[in-house]
Amino acid sequence: MNRPTTLITGATQGLGRGIALDLARRGGTVLLHGRDRVRLDSVAAEVRATAPEATVRTYLADLADLRQVQAMAARILVAEPRLDALVNNAVAGGGTEPLRREVSAQGHELRFAVNHLAPYALVRGLLPLLTSSAPARVVNVASIGQERIDFDDVMLERGYEGLRAYCRSKLALIMATFELAGELAGTRVTVNAVHPAHLMDTQGVRDYGLTPVIGVEEGVRPTVRLVTDPEPAGVTGRYFDRFTDSRAHEQAYDAEARKRLMELTDRLVEEAHAGR
Repeated sequence: MNRPTTLITGATQGLGRGIALDLARRGGTVLLHGRDRVRLDSVAAEVRATAPEATVRTYLADLADLRQVQAMAARILVAEPRLDALVNNAVAGGGTEPLRREVSAQGHELRFAVNHLAPYALVRGLLPLLTSSAPARVVNVASIGQERIDFDDVMLERGYEGLRAYCRSKLALIMATFELAGELAGTRVTVNAVHPAHLMDTQGVRDYGLTPVIGVEEGVRPTVRLVTDPEPAGVTGRYFDRFTDSRAHEQAYDAEARKRLMELTDRLVEEAHAGR
């Protein structure tokens, strides 16, 4: 890629900030997403100071609101001439009160909304720009923490627990990764998922009460590799445990489960688009 343009969601702290700084040092354009204007502007200033040769632009949206996700995609389509890579990094973790069930602007379980519906809706909204910029890459930041989705209670209205919701949402993201990769075969837009590192020193890990065991930079390297390295250029529809092409949860390979998930996902995204 020659001075590529990359959009990073959740770029105001933790892994997203680290990815933004790494990619900016390589040159090109970094598009930073955040939901807090003050923090977004602060990180943008830090990236510009660290990598003066890079171009930095910012996009504000709350990914817990699918209509804001769709509006951000529309703004990007108008403002950006190209998009070589999208890193879906923004995340809702297990939460500071794991037994308190939270919902999105559309009334969906919050982890499912932010960690699965929002990145899927963003890819859908940005597909015209990704395909016109191809070869292009979508990297979905997943997790080794995955739990089977119960299709009788997708939104975890029974027996709610934040980490359980997180693990189910990350499996949903991986399943959508596989489905999108198949759909986009032949377009030169690749879609892969990655577990960047275990228990990184991030706010989400600390908020849940876990003890970080590894620095954020250890998660930056395998994620940025999928964005920039020539080796995985044609690889698509895979789940990586850091640098290793690995197997996700068994449900990710269940075609019927994936079909059910995507029918629900498409319906919820379309309902938000229609304002329902």
